[in-house]
Amino acid sequence: MDSFDDAAVYRLRDDLAIIQTVDFFTPVVDDPYSFGQIAAANAMSDIYAMGGEPLTAMNIICFPVKTMDISVLQEVLRGGLDKINEAGALLVGGHSVEDNEFKYGLSVTGTVHPGRVFTNRGARPGDALVLTKPIGTGIINTAIKGNLADEDMIKRVTAIMSTLNRKAKEIFLGFDVSACTDVTGFGLLGHACEMIEDQDVGLRIYPERIPLIDKVMDLAGMGIVPAGTLRNLNFRKEYLTGAEKVEPVFMDILFDPQTSGGLLIAVKSEEAELLVTDLRGRGIKDASIIGQFVEEPRGKIVITPFGG
Repeated sequence: MDSFDDAAVYRLRDDLAIIQTVDFFTPVVDDPYSFGQIAAANAMSDIYAMGGEPLTAMNIICFPVKTMDISVLQEVLRGGLDKINEAGALLVGGHSVEDNEFKYGLSVTGTVHPGRVFTNRGARPGDALVLTKPIGTGIINTAIKGNLADEDMIKRVTAIMSTLNRKAKEIFLGFDVSACTDVTGFGLLGHACEMIEDQDVGLRIYPERIPLIDKVMDLAGMGIVPAGTLRNLNFRKEYLTGAEKVEPVFMDILFDPQTSGGLLIAVKSEEAELLVTDLRGRGIKDASIIGQFVEEPRGKIVITPFGG
């Protein structure tokens, strides 16, 4: 309970611990197979963020069997299974209930060495902050629901959300990393706040370095933002310094609730550029250094241009 991580770690012996997590939600895209892939990738992300490897998964299904064709569920489960297989994990069962609203996700058990567990706490002054995926999935998903997203936009956001954080985890294990978390429902800055809350560090964020999904600024400018954005902002606004210098539209993006977002990695500053180079070289093209942890002001996020 010392941090706000989404998964629990239980030590079995000196060299082995298990990680347990659960996550499920309503569809964020129209294609059932893609939804299954996204939900599975999202659930397993908590395991990767803590430095672990998924071992087993169990389906969680809420399905309106009287109003929706069973073939939809079959495609969702097929997508989830393919993503579980891609992760090298095993599907070992699950549970379903009848519900008026369709929901799908996984309960996942992973393994990790007790001495190599990463949480969202522990960043050191001077560490760089690396982000591995672009942000804006919540805004794009809202546009999809309103039939305002074109086919290219849908393909792009689907690919981002269904990409496992496995490769990024495998790469960062080779570097001097002090903390890690994934970006999900609280948005980029919401999860960044968790990394400094009640800690002896603050954080400088460089907005121009944050990778965005194509056209997300245009959509946000049209007011197409999820309801959770304002809740995220209001919950964490007292942690921010310099927000008045940022366009309100961009602040919406920084607090946009993400689905199956990337990893936020606190890494020794001398190794940050090499980490980003390795990530990009392995296909994680949007990996970027977006900030730096500082001694002062403690417990605050200062939004500032790079070098400012």
